[in-house]
Amino acid sequence: MRLTTHTDYALRTLMFLAAHDDSQTIDDIASAYDISKNHLMKVVQRLAGAGFITSQRGRGGGLKLARNSSEVNIGDVVRTMEEVNQFVECSPGSKNHCVVTPVCGLSRVMADAVAAFLAHLDKFTLEDVMGKRQLFAEIFALEKLDS
Repeated sequence: MRLTTHTDYALRTLMFLAAHDDSQTIDDIASAYDISKNHLMKVVQRLAGAGFITSQRGRGGGLKLARNSSEVNIGDVVRTMEEVNQFVECSPGSKNHCVVTPVCGLSRVMADAVAAFLAHLDKFTLEDVMGKRQLFAEIFALEKLDS
């Protein structure tokens, strides 16, 4: 299983914001990870819409976590960014053109696998995956100096 680039960027954005106490810009995040600003803008919109981050426009604005990193569940982030209900064509709610669906158990197996994957992610928060927050902040500070 592979998560989309948007989910990858969402998780990285949240880690970047968790490593900083002050507001950060999309440019700051894109530069730190050397990733596409255009893609990141879409990711940030989705994260803000889902309530993971706050976005303030204008001078002195920027992005911040909307809640403490211990309250940001990794499974929730993945569910927000991914279409986890349609893993295979015959998943419920999809346009199914597969002729073996009436006798096939693949959709149930896949649904169970995705549920187990998400249940595992639900055990972790942003704080858990950050490890030592200070080390993240130091890495980002070093990257900024090298730019």
